[in-house]
Formats: sequence, structure tokens, C-alpha cells
Amino acid sequence: MSSTTPTPTQHRRNGGDLVVESLAALGADTVFGLPGQHALGVFDALRRSALRYVGLRVENNAGFAADAYARTTHGVAPLLVSTGPGALMTLAALQEAAAGSAAVLAIGSQVPLAGIGGGRHGYLHELTDQSASFRGVVKSVHTARTASQIPSAVAAAWESALSTPHGPVWLEIPQDVLLAEADVPPVAGLEARPRELLPRPELIAAAADRLTEARRPVILAGGGVVRAGAEAELLALAEQLRAPVATTFGGKGAFPWEHPLSLQSWMEDRYTTAFLEDADTLLVVGSGLGELSSNYHTFRPLGRVVQIEADLGKLESNHAALGIHADARAALAALAKEVEERAAGLTGDGDAPGSKTANTAKTAGPGPGDAPSPEAAVSDLLARVRDRIAGQQLDLEQQVLASVRDALPDGAVSCWDMTILAYWAWSAFDPRRTNALHSAQGAGGLGYGFPAALGVAVADPARPVLAVSGDGGAMYSIAELATARQYDLPVTWLIVDDGGYGILREYMTDAFGAATATELTRPDFVALAESFGVPALRTTPEQLRTDLAAALAAPGPSVVVLPAHLRMFAPTHLDS
Repeated sequence: MSSTTPTPTQHRRNGGDLVVESLAALGADTVFGLPGQHALGVFDALRRSALRYVGLRVENNAGFAADAYARTTHGVAPLLVSTGPGALMTLAALQEAAAGSAAVLAIGSQVPLAGIGGGRHGYLHELTDQSASFRGVVKSVHTARTASQIPSAVAAAWESALSTPHGPVWLEIPQDVLLAEADVPPVAGLEARPRELLPRPELIAAAADRLTEARRPVILAGGGVVRAGAEAELLALAEQLRAPVATTFGGKGAFPWEHPLSLQSWMEDRYTTAFLEDADTLLVVGSGLGELSSNYHTFRPLGRVVQIEADLGKLESNHAALGIHADARAALAALAKEVEERAAGLTGDGDAPGSKTANTAKTAGPGPGDAPSPEAAVSDLLARVRDRIAGQQLDLEQQVLASVRDALPDGAVSCWDMTILAYWAWSAFDPRRTNALHSAQGAGGLGYGFPAALGVAVADPARPVLAVSGDGGAMYSIAELATARQYDLPVTWLIVDDGGYGILREYMTDAFGAATATELTRPDFVALAESFGVPALRTTPEQLRTDLAAALAAPGPSVVVLPAHLRMFAPTHLDS
């Protein structure tokens, strides 16, 4: 036992108490994490607080759970871990949180103050510069070096995490500071004021000019729309402009899937890419037009681009645009208001840009020789996408995805790992409500689906949650079956078992003629789940809908294993 670890009879309020008091004062009610020797001061303080603690078995999985909790609540998810190996184990999860704009407040312990700054005293878990490992991953890094600094450091980290764009932050506190007596009153009046990111009026006016002048306006909605809760504003603007809307994989649910203007999410389809390219004005909201949102950087806009983006580094990072650095909700609301006011003030006199006469082609039906209406153009595009997929003999894949959709209640959330069925879901799955599909497509690490689903279930235990993994990704998260059972979380885990890393098998076979290092020895997932006390069954594609629906309807956790070898639809970017 460390000489700085107090006995139970010695406790006085200390730095650990200040951490949990600060979190509670800022509005936290739940924390995720995994204890370690240097962090015991803060974990001991949890039992004297009203905070709910959810402990996972691996720090990376705890980070994924916190990520999904933050996405679900649109708030901050505290994550408590220890020093060195425990801290470093969170990096992959924090990278995903950064890519997905999830406000995770990671609080890690540190070696005693004497060992910080390269002192090299040989403490357990000592790193020369632990915080340096996080600087290229998170939004900001914070340190508290005395107990009295802790409340302000927690508030600053909270404010950073929740300022637009949301994202993960790192706060570290040395072991002896967590254990130091706190000669200050209990934390009560702590405040954090996240920075608002409002659009500049002249940019909104210029964007309104371009959109109302356009004869073929199109909107691409990214994850920033979902994170900002801007779905209503997006719908209002799209309907005002009669502009077709495509959503990126991260933006799924931002626009109603079956709306007559919905292009859905076929972002890896050349027909969709061409449709976006042909817009005379393309409004991109909450997306940096990165690899997966641009059909692997084959997208080449022919018209003008207007980009609304909260992350300054993504603004015009891939394509020249009228860049508006702003929160998606604030910018869309301002833009919809500007467009509405212009429409209400028009008299029909003259043909000035933006006048009623100039917009007649978009509001009236097509005449002889005219281009099809926006709704007809959308319908035609989706029909061509369906015909392309139908010609590839992928009936099994479409059957499995349809069975998952039919089995999942409309109000339920799904969390997807990096697996072939998830790649299908990115393009073809209707989440049926906003903020209802979460995946690791931002950073692309394995193991996200199941721990993320646990985080969603903690945030909203009244609804069933679906997790989807391949057998390779599932092996990253097996330990969390114990977490699901311990907290009796209503998560059903669908494991598609194809004997290896299926998508890598396809990639390697296509590129090199054979696959290497993709085949895996797996456990009996049904027996393994049952050994944790979690009900499990093996199903077939024909029985999947029935079995999955029954598992989702049952209380508590469950596992459904589907042995199936699924294939991806053919890519279109390779021919561009």
C-alpha cells in the first residue's frame, strides 16, 4: 500500500471530494470509469456523493460508453481513470469522441507531484509527460496541482468540452493532490459557460442570396446537425427552398428518411456524388466533406458551395466555399429566417435575384422541356441506386438488414461496430428518429458497438438498445458482458459471426487476390454469454427478425449470434 493512502479512520474532505462535488455542481449525475491506485482518492469520494457510478472492465470501453452517453444526452459525460496504462487505454475512445464531437470529460490521476515534469523518481505508472499523449487527441488539456485548483480546473474542462463544437477534454490530478486535505467549503456555486458560436449576419445574408438564386439547391447534412439538435431548422430550410437533402453517415436521422426531398445516405454511390456535384449551390452543414462524406474524395462540385461548420479546422479544408464558422442550429435558424423574410417581402415585380419570379421554377410544377421537380429528381436518384444494388446479387445482406430494422422498435437506439453490416447500415438503414444511430465511423476503431450501447442504456434505461458487432470486433468487448449483467442494462448484442475480419478479408482479396491475417478462432459466443448470466441464442437469417425482436423485448441484456458471411456492395469511387 502506498504510504500516501489514508486508512478509513483518517478521512477528511480531500481533493477527491472536490472532484465529485465540482462535477455535481456543474450538473453531472453519472460518471463512467475504472479505478486504479493513484485515483483511489476520487473513487473513494464517489461513495459520499449522489453521483451514479458505472464501472466498465476496460478503460477504452469505458470511454466508448461515455462517448455514447454524451451523444445521447447532448451533455457532458465524466470519465474517471487512473494513471499511465489506465490513462493511455482511453486514447482510442477519446479519438472517436473527438471525431464524433462527443463531450467526454476524462479525468485521470497522476503520479505524485514530485514525479511530474520528467522528475523520473520511478513511481508506478510514471510517464515523462502523460498529458503530452493527449494533446493531439482532445480539445484541451488541464492540470490541477493543488486541491484548491480542482474546482476551477473541472469547470474549465467542462466548459471546453461543451463549447461548440463539443469534444473530449483531458484533466489530470496528481495522487497526492487528490488525497490532500481540502481546507475549503464544499463546492456549491461552480459555473461553466460554454462558448456560443453564432453566425455572422453578413455571411447569412450572402448564403441566403446564393440559395434563393439557385435553381438546383441541394443540402448535405452531417453529424454537426445531429450534435447541435438542428433537425427542425434543417427541415424548415429544406422545405422553404425545396432543396433535396442527403445525410452523411454521421448525420443519419438529421432529415426524415422517407421525406419527398430525402436523398437518404448513399454517400458511397456515384449517382449520389454526381447529384451533389451538379447542384448550382450546395449547402454543406456540419460536415467537413471528409473521406466518407465525399465518396473517398472523388466529389468535385461544379457549382458554388456554402459550408456551415463549427470546427474551424474543417472549414474549407477540402473544398472552396462561402465558409460560415458557426453552430449548425444557430446558423440554420438564422438562414431559414432570412429566406422566409425574403419570400414574405417579395412583390413579384421584376426578375431580381431572389424575387418571386426568379424562384417560380422551383415552386411550380415542371413545364414542357423543364427539368424535373426536386421531388421527382430525388425519386429518380433513389430508383437508380436501388437498381444498381439489385444487380449485385446481395439478397442476403438486404434481408439481414431489413430484419434488423423490422425487429428494432421505432424509438430504440442502435450502436454499430466497424463491421460489414454496419457499413450497409451507414448507407441503407433508416434510424426512424434523430440521434438514434451511433457508430465508430469517425475514427474507425474496433470495439465501439457494445460498450457504446451500454452508455446509451445508462442514459435512457426505459428503451431497449441494439448493439451490432462482427465476431472480430466483439472480442474487444466480451468483458463488458459482466458490466451489462451487473447493471442489468437492456442491451441486445447482435454478433454477426463470419469467422474473421470480414471487411478486411474483402479488401485484401480484391487488392491482392488473397487475404492474410483475417481468419480468427472464436469462442462459442452463446455459451460464453451464458457463462456471464446473459441469455443468448444462435439464429439464422430466416429466423433473425423473430429472434431479435424477442431478445429486444425481454428485460435486461441478451446476445443473438448470427453465423453469416455477408458481402459489401461494389464501390463506385474506384472508377472515378
